[in-house]
Amino acid sequence: MEQLASAITCARSNVRYCRECFTLTDDEVCPICSNPRRNHKEIMVVENTRDLAAYEKTGKYEGVYHVLHGAISPMLGIGPGDIRLKELMQRLQGDVDEVIIATNSSLEGETTAMYISKLIKPTGIKVTRIASGVPVGGDLEYIDEVTLLRALEGRTQL
Repeated sequence: MEQLASAITCARSNVRYCRECFTLTDDEVCPICSNPRRNHKEIMVVENTRDLAAYEKTGKYEGVYHVLHGAISPMLGIGPGDIRLKELMQRLQGDVDEVIIATNSSLEGETTAMYISKLIKPTGIKVTRIASGVPVGGDLEYIDEVTLLRALEGRTQL
C-alpha cells in the first residue's frame, strides 16, 4: 500500500503537460516533441491523450501532435476558450506545413474540426481531416447512413 501511495504521490508531483503539444509527460517537453526525427512541420490535432496513444500504436505517423483536452460542446458549456486552441494557433506561428484534424466523428468532434479549419485556413497552412468510413471487418448492413456516405465520399482509387 505504501508503494502505491508513493507512486501516486510521485506521479502527481512529476507529471505535467508538455509545453509544446500538451500531452502528459514527466519532462518539460515530451519524447515525441523532443525527437528530432519527427516531422515538426506536420501537426495532428487530437482531443485527448488516449487518441494520441492510439495513433502512436500504429507506428506509422511521423509528425507531432497537439492535444486539445476536449472538444467544443455548446450543450455542455464547452467553448473554444475551454480547450487548447489558443496554444495551437501560437504553434502555427512557427514553420508548419500541415495540420491534420483527428477529432472524433461525434457532433462535438465535427464541430471542433470545422471551427479549427475556419481558424487555420486564412493562414495558408494546409488543413486536412482524417478519413472516416466503414471499419475493417464491418458489415455494410449494420453501418449508419452518415458513415456510409463518408465512406463513399472518401473513396480512393485502387
